[in-house]
Amino acid sequence: MNFLRKHWYDLGAFLMPVTLMHAFFFTHSTYQFLMWLSLGTLFLHQLEEYRFPGTFPAMLNRVMFKSDHPLYYPLNTNTALVINVGIGWLSYFLAAVFAERFLWLGLATILVSCGNVVAHLLLFNAKAKSFYNAGMATSIFLFAPCTFYFFKIADLDLSDWLLGVVLGLALNYLGIIKTIVWMADEQTDYVFDDRFEKK
Repeated sequence: MNFLRKHWYDLGAFLMPVTLMHAFFFTHSTYQFLMWLSLGTLFLHQLEEYRFPGTFPAMLNRVMFKSDHPLYYPLNTNTALVINVGIGWLSYFLAAVFAERFLWLGLATILVSCGNVVAHLLLFNAKAKSFYNAGMATSIFLFAPCTFYFFKIADLDLSDWLLGVVLGLALNYLGIIKTIVWMADEQTDYVFDDRFEKK
């Protein structure tokens, strides 16, 4: 399990081309293709955050939470696994599988992508007084276009909007922000490697 805590994003890098191949050869609509593509972009986004350059966890802890222990508090390797795989992968995967049957689920995941664009492009840079943070490139060049095309092609009705917005807000706030807080532990053994610290 500890191996998975330290390498889930590397597994995502392997799953990304598999996901894209599925999108190109086995989808039956433009919308479904977009949802699988959205999952693939999530894998790449997480790879930028946690591997290349991989400095997101320490930046988040230091800049947003003013942590004196940026390699493990409040975000640690266990929390990152729960949020990114247990919540992120699952919700994006289900949005792709159910496609037009659950448009509200697609909307919810797109709102997570949109939240990442705002956070990486504006919030994190403003707080850190920086021009780049790990995750920003994929937010701009992958999440933003997926968000744009989603709203261009998705035929949402009122119930889709209501369910999607509520779930999207819940995923952004409860699934990410509050989960980090709830799982925070200053005595945790789930520590990020030194390479995550921005020098």
